[in-house]
Amino acid sequence: MGDHAPRGRRLSAPQPETGLFPPRELAAEQIELGRLLFARDCRFIAGGAEPDALPAEGLPEIAFLGRSNVGKSSLVNALTGRRMLARTSNTPGRTRQLNFFALDNRLMLVDLPGYGYAEASKSAVAAWTRLVTHYLRGRASLRRVCLLIDARHGLKEPDRPVMQLCDRAGLSYQVVLTKIDKLAPADRAAIAQSIAGELAVHPAAHPEVHLTSAEKGLGIAALRAGLAGFALPAAPRRDVAAPAVALRQTAR
Repeated sequence: MGDHAPRGRRLSAPQPETGLFPPRELAAEQIELGRLLFARDCRFIAGGAEPDALPAEGLPEIAFLGRSNVGKSSLVNALTGRRMLARTSNTPGRTRQLNFFALDNRLMLVDLPGYGYAEASKSAVAAWTRLVTHYLRGRASLRRVCLLIDARHGLKEPDRPVMQLCDRAGLSYQVVLTKIDKLAPADRAAIAQSIAGELAVHPAAHPEVHLTSAEKGLGIAALRAGLAGFALPAAPRRDVAAPAVALRQTAR
């Protein structure tokens, strides 16, 4: 699908500072806005294992979706700088509900249950399909899906129906490679270029690929900066000094 570079051409490696492919510079202001947002209070709001148990819509939402054990919960923890915000497990298929986390009351992070777990029962697969399809198709507040892909394995067959679902729903999604610390820099560039080539034929896919490692913190700043653009504006700070001065002047 045109996702491999011709022989003799050097692959353009993602910038180590940003973890973006194709490589590009990020403004210092973007990085700082993302850092400040994700340093704010982030708290668990609700979890739902059935469509009618999901919380009411309000804040703009960013969903994290991917195969079982791809590192969704670890990435949410790394973004927010908290080790135990989202529960992590080495056992595939452990997360079975949608978990909602409010970030500074400006953005909702949604950790979705993983798919593609080979030992899952047919009833479990049907329940996952019903829940996630309902959420992706019917959530008006959903602004972006981060589709997590293990960098060591690339896109697999279970990923493609999810991409097609987003395409049909006109739902913007972006590939986030996880565990890139397990690959050499040249291999990171190769997998990023391969995936970017396949994304080119998907109308709802964002063309830019993020490369991250929750364990090493690679690419986290760039992803924060990108997601911060979906947050509600920060509430203006209240000036508490001015009323006090006014009161003193009135007392005279």
